[in-house]
Amino acid sequence: MGTALAALGVAAFSLTFPATAWGLEGFGPWTLVTVRSVLAALVAGGALLALRVRPPERRELRGLAVVALGVVLGFPTLTTLALRTSSTAHAAVVVGLLPLTTAVCSALRTGHRPSRRFWLAAVAGALAVLAFTAVQSGGALTAADGCLFAALLVCAAGYTEGGLLARVMPGWQVIGWALVLCLPLTLPAAALALSYEPFRVTAHGIAGLLWVALGSQFLGLVVWYRGMAAIGVPRASQLQLAQPLLTLVWSALLLGEHYTAAAPLTAVAVLVCIAVTQRS
Repeated sequence: MGTALAALGVAAFSLTFPATAWGLEGFGPWTLVTVRSVLAALVAGGALLALRVRPPERRELRGLAVVALGVVLGFPTLTTLALRTSSTAHAAVVVGLLPLTTAVCSALRTGHRPSRRFWLAAVAGALAVLAFTAVQSGGALTAADGCLFAALLVCAAGYTEGGLLARVMPGWQVIGWALVLCLPLTLPAAALALSYEPFRVTAHGIAGLLWVALGSQFLGLVVWYRGMAAIGVPRASQLQLAQPLLTLVWSALLLGEHYTAAAPLTAVAVLVCIAVTQRS
């Protein structure tokens, strides 16, 4: 059950970059980042109020702050800025390093040591993603890549803390409280962004905004954190090796992007690595 929930989260996340690209057709980057967070916070806050969920305890606030900084603020901001100049396919394969980054972060945070076979498979999957990235970019790193690599670090920290918190509270409450904690910052930031950045209402723009706000920022994280709590952060993180490949499919179907023949080869390598890590 935990693996299925984590896989649903990965499926939701795989649409994030194409949806962000759609959102950028109608909104500026800062508007998209802040408004998505506000919309998700309103939904999460409404659910918390309706169900009369107790406020988090003081000892839980530190972990929620890490989740908020990494998952609610850091990752969406950095990846949205990157997608202004980078294709979704390129961004997807760079962020494909997230499983390895999360596993390392979890090991450092918890002191847990996965097996040698686990690490070998994880590193092999990461190398496959790096090779694919090199093929796509011609071996050159850009400012967008810098944003994406920074996004990996902050997101891995947020995933790790969220996975730990999801052991003591439901996963939807973890992301719900993180979103609500950010409201004093994101609400005025959204108002400021809307007043300074030009925007136009388009079908793609609205659809992209709604998906990144409700699908990626809230519902996807709900099932993801619950899945991580059930099967562990390192094991769940390896399911994300499939995320860049799913994103490539969505990029082709929704955005008409093209990529090289290296994609199916990477897909086979990544899926083998996932199988090995799950058995480990």
